[in-house]
Amino acid sequence: MVRVRRGARVVSAVLAAVLGASLAGCSSTGGKRAEDERAAKAAGGRAAVDTPRWTFAMVTHSGAGDSFWDIVQNGAKQAAAKDNIKFVYANDEEAARQSQLVQSYIDAKVDGLIVTLAKPDAMKDVVAKAEKAGIPVITVNSGSAESKAFGALSHIGQDETVAGEAVGEELNRRGRKKALCVLHEQGNVGHEQRCDGAKKSFKGELQKLYVEGTNMPDVQSSIESKLQADGAIDSVVTLGAPFAPTAVKAKEQAGSKAEIDTFDLNAQVAAGLQDGSLGFAVDQQPYLQGYQAVDLLWLYKYNSDVLGGGKPVLTGPQVITKKDAAALQEYTKRGTR
Repeated sequence: MVRVRRGARVVSAVLAAVLGASLAGCSSTGGKRAEDERAAKAAGGRAAVDTPRWTFAMVTHSGAGDSFWDIVQNGAKQAAAKDNIKFVYANDEEAARQSQLVQSYIDAKVDGLIVTLAKPDAMKDVVAKAEKAGIPVITVNSGSAESKAFGALSHIGQDETVAGEAVGEELNRRGRKKALCVLHEQGNVGHEQRCDGAKKSFKGELQKLYVEGTNMPDVQSSIESKLQADGAIDSVVTLGAPFAPTAVKAKEQAGSKAEIDTFDLNAQVAAGLQDGSLGFAVDQQPYLQGYQAVDLLWLYKYNSDVLGGGKPVLTGPQVITKKDAAALQEYTKRGTR
């Protein structure tokens, strides 16, 4: 019996040694060790891959100084560093000039394009030109309905109608009866979809207010006048994080008790949620939009991978309230939420 047990121990020891050597060999050539090495390179700002140094360009409809697009760029730059990509960015809120910027990158023969379709009619022809030139295109943020028809590989963002419906449902939960939806960029189809989606699911009355988003004093005075004229308005929904603090000021000046809610998130919004000056925010995770757009273009160039199957790759909506704000403040301050 002793010999058998001793033999079993010897066999077990041999098997363990062989298995250990085998696992060590696997670890030394790939597996977790390789993943750890790639992660360390990416964390150090170095490329985690040895694919060619491709150039990807992003062209958006952003106006000057919009912090939302800073967050999108932060995500894109992080993915670009990891994927050995040269990332370039341009923007213009005027649709014709945005189209011209896209054309300039086509002429420069970039390896991939990321574009927004806030005003899709103005972008349709130039996206077709990119496809004809063999440049893969991914759309982000706006234009989910047109993306596939225009020939883009994928669309990354939130479905604006679904996001609007989430707002209407949240207003219902809060017992609101009359809401004001503030549109700061006329002609932006995504903004219209947000307000229309909210109106669809909201059981109360929702009105639209068009303002000039590049003129914050005008935004404030317009909201203030509306609140003074209609004391029944109990909720104001802005369509971008920079407009939420302005709406708070308008409410205070008007002596209104309306709750201020908003689409999108930044450090000010997170602080407003925490101190109670804002009710809730709908986050579409702009960092993720930029990061995934670059990463998916790299995957397509490297491995012909495409996500979505013709459907949008959704990054939102996520309804954020006071209970979530503290945990998110750290991320908003570093520019990733």
